[in-house]
Amino acid sequence: MKKNIQKALNYLKALTAETVSNANSGHTGTALGASSILFALFKDHYRFDVSDTDFLNRDRFVLSAGHASALYYTLLSMFGFDVSLQDLQNFRKLGSPTAGHPEFGLISAIETSTGPLGQGVANAVGMAIAESFLEERFNAIGFSILNNYTYCFAGDGDLMEGVAQEACSLAGSYNLKRLIILYDSNDVTIDGRTELANRENIAKKFKAMGFKVLYVKNGNSYQACTRAIARAKKAGKPCLIIFKTTIGIGTAQEGTSAMHGHPLSEEELKAFKEKLGVKESFFLPNDVRDLCMQSTLAGKVAHEKWNQDFAVYGTTHPELYKKLLSFFDCKKIDFDKLAANEKFANMSMRDINSAILNELSEKFPQIIGGTADLAPSTKAYLTNGGDFVAGNKRGRNLHFGIREHAMAAICNGIALYEDFLPFDSTFLSFSNYMLPALRMRAMMRLPVLDVLTHDSVLVGEDGPTHQPIEQLGQLRSIIGLNIFRPCDANELVAAYKFFLTERVPTSIVLAKQRIEPSGLSSIKAAGMGGYILKPASSKAKVVLYASGSEVPLALNVASELEKLGHACSVVSMPCMSVFDSQSESYKAKVLQKDAALKVAIEASNDASWHKYLSEKDLRVEVEKYMSSANGEAIYQKAGFSVKQILREILKKLKKA
Repeated sequence: MKKNIQKALNYLKALTAETVSNANSGHTGTALGASSILFALFKDHYRFDVSDTDFLNRDRFVLSAGHASALYYTLLSMFGFDVSLQDLQNFRKLGSPTAGHPEFGLISAIETSTGPLGQGVANAVGMAIAESFLEERFNAIGFSILNNYTYCFAGDGDLMEGVAQEACSLAGSYNLKRLIILYDSNDVTIDGRTELANRENIAKKFKAMGFKVLYVKNGNSYQACTRAIARAKKAGKPCLIIFKTTIGIGTAQEGTSAMHGHPLSEEELKAFKEKLGVKESFFLPNDVRDLCMQSTLAGKVAHEKWNQDFAVYGTTHPELYKKLLSFFDCKKIDFDKLAANEKFANMSMRDINSAILNELSEKFPQIIGGTADLAPSTKAYLTNGGDFVAGNKRGRNLHFGIREHAMAAICNGIALYEDFLPFDSTFLSFSNYMLPALRMRAMMRLPVLDVLTHDSVLVGEDGPTHQPIEQLGQLRSIIGLNIFRPCDANELVAAYKFFLTERVPTSIVLAKQRIEPSGLSSIKAAGMGGYILKPASSKAKVVLYASGSEVPLALNVASELEKLGHACSVVSMPCMSVFDSQSESYKAKVLQKDAALKVAIEASNDASWHKYLSEKDLRVEVEKYMSSANGEAIYQKAGFSVKQILREILKKLKKA
């Protein structure tokens, strides 16, 4: 048996190195150094079914150190997933599923896109949260219907990233007992030895965070690796296994930073393969395949056994069974009825959102989420949801602490686990902390909702650090992230309708304060992303574009212009990305570009508005950081008053 395993490992290393060398691009070092760790995982522990990669109770595997993708793809090929030897030959080539870093959706086994270090660790924490939530809600005595492990492969670079540290701290607080981090500790990063920048005691740090920590002195030993993973599964708490490995093991430059991104040359590859006893190119012997297929078949048998147990569970626990089957159902919602609530008239936008979110959560049990320690301020809290804590994982409110980056990345992981509808929330000004995770979310088109409040300089006394200016532009620049800035309950409901119907990344940007309702909006019109809120009395001479808090201001400016004899229409633009996806004829009708003057009014410095304007048009924006004072005073100082805007418009009209 040992001889067969060693042969399989040799072919795994040879194929991995050849995959990188053939592309003349990639990362040989970690892929070779971690081969024993991941071979032990796939062969002895990782529960999967290649014929049904969406099996609910499958183990989740996250390659957070995504640069080791060549190793991952080779393992997937060896164990019968949808990766062929030809795919390995096409590594990093245009159109190939074997991309430079793992990409969600290209290969069925890939649970998440990875590459930016630390993101995968936080995604794995989110998956473990989702598993523990379902386990506690639906398991019964004698029926562990949901008990999968989440395995995360991470390197030194992953654990240096703040997002990983934030997420692991939370994982320890929540006692996510089925989370296992496989830490490839080779003491090398691109710049050189890790001690150049990192001298902390990782083991003590993770123990302090609530992890069980195991240490494997020889992480290049298959036997030592598989024994450690077996122990980790029995830990009863989140576990970090520290594997001491040698980067680029078996090559002439093993143990050095030179091996990080070094494809072996033809001569180096030949010498390496000779050392391993491998002569063929892109080849797997039958006995190696047979060894791997034993684990593959065992996974299929385990899945079939789970199906049988699930059927018995359905007979013995019919109510739980029905609830589990219906948990992820898409519910039919009367969105018009949702907005038809008179109490909204005197509520702030964040309070209206709280009411709508809570009502929807009663219909969608898969809505779970929380805030970065701001629930009393953003009001994104499920009143009857209970708190998710170590002793009660049934709770639907996640307390992320002051960890915005991890919050966003963890919510990505929850969405990736299954058809959850997670939400996260903080102040708009702090969304900067979330940007890397929001970008990954957009790439994967994950159904996660952001609730971002305190949306303009009207925040006031908290000063420029809390007054968002450039944040709307930053968020709107992320391709695939849909930013809604509603001016009233109808537009807010339209945002929720979009999110629940399209199931794509959506950010709702909300005012801290109450916004005067116009009485002119509709859910249907707002669902177009942009629409004529108030038509001009005749053919429009002036068109005002606005979003959110500035819509009532635009309406008041339009009223004054009409009094002066200038026909003026007002366009509300709750979501630019949705509006931009409409037909050219619809957009032309709304934008009215033949008007003498078009004016965009928004308390931001987002240059996106200029795509609707010409050089002669006017943009009313916030051009500098403001100061600490009453919100209305700051608003007017920035130029957001009827009198100031009217004056600028009349100047422009004189020049027209």
